[in-house]
Amino acid sequence: MKRLGLLFLCLIQLSCTGQKQEKINGVSFVGSREKVAQTHVEPVVRVNANYAAVMPFGFARSLDSPQIIFDTERQWYGETRRGAKQYIDLLRKNGIKIMLKPQIWIWRGEFTGDMAMQSEEDWQILEETYSDFALTYAQLAEETKAEVYCIGTELEEFVKQRPLFWTDLIAKIKKIYSGKLTYAANWDEYPRVPFWGQMDFIGVDAYFPLSEDQKPSLEGLKAGWQPWKTKLADLAETLDRPILFTEFGYRSMDYAAKKPWLVDRNQMNVNLQAQADATQAVFQEFWEEDWFAGGFVWKWFIHHKDSGGSEDNRFTPQNKPAENVIRSFYGDY
Repeated sequence: MKRLGLLFLCLIQLSCTGQKQEKINGVSFVGSREKVAQTHVEPVVRVNANYAAVMPFGFARSLDSPQIIFDTERQWYGETRRGAKQYIDLLRKNGIKIMLKPQIWIWRGEFTGDMAMQSEEDWQILEETYSDFALTYAQLAEETKAEVYCIGTELEEFVKQRPLFWTDLIAKIKKIYSGKLTYAANWDEYPRVPFWGQMDFIGVDAYFPLSEDQKPSLEGLKAGWQPWKTKLADLAETLDRPILFTEFGYRSMDYAAKKPWLVDRNQMNVNLQAQADATQAVFQEFWEEDWFAGGFVWKWFIHHKDSGGSEDNRFTPQNKPAENVIRSFYGDY
């Protein structure tokens, strides 16, 4: 009996020391024109992701347009409510958890953080139409039992100029949705978001500048993270909320970490190693931290075999060395 007792204690100790805190190992699963099929989800499973961000869209005509148009027949299937539900249902069947993350697209790709109205009347219209948008998808999040609901993405001026609206909206969402909440703040916005105390995660779209180098080294990239990492850790401790990278990723091109937020169509030289190293630096710096919840790679297209590749300088890691980095780290956590 004594030997059995000692063996039992040893097994418990090995179990405790061998376990790592489960992270949110996510991909940003891009909406398409069509329904998602099993063959589209299998690459997500193979990369060892345990979460996917499903992203229906609403549209505005300009930065000062108060009308948010969403869930229309003119949108791509994956950007609508019915499409988001179909995506979620199939991802769930494959054991993938969900962050539902409705987003706004402004005509010509204007930056949503600059969205601001020119009159009180327009602000009220925006609040009404955005509420319809956010509450529609909060209902879908509850219906599908999504683990996380993201209430907005990179809307700094809207948040700054209408703080009471956001407090009221969050209260309305909580009456509908019973899961965890976050907001996706831009990398230079997150310190000023006033409602983190009402969220479960401090959401950050983590496009922090890390290096001015054309071909940054892994060590240089990790060094570039240090000042940002300190600030993130301090905020997590102050607010007693974990940090969640609601988006993170790098383009596979030269100067990949200089301005990681760039989404232009430039023809900068393809640099697959820079993307892989920058991705590895994120994992090595953050995935061991208790105050860090995980993140969602930007971005993952449903047609895997036709996405990314060695000639592509865009964000997706698909069919590039960065995909192997993600698979390895996600497999370990």
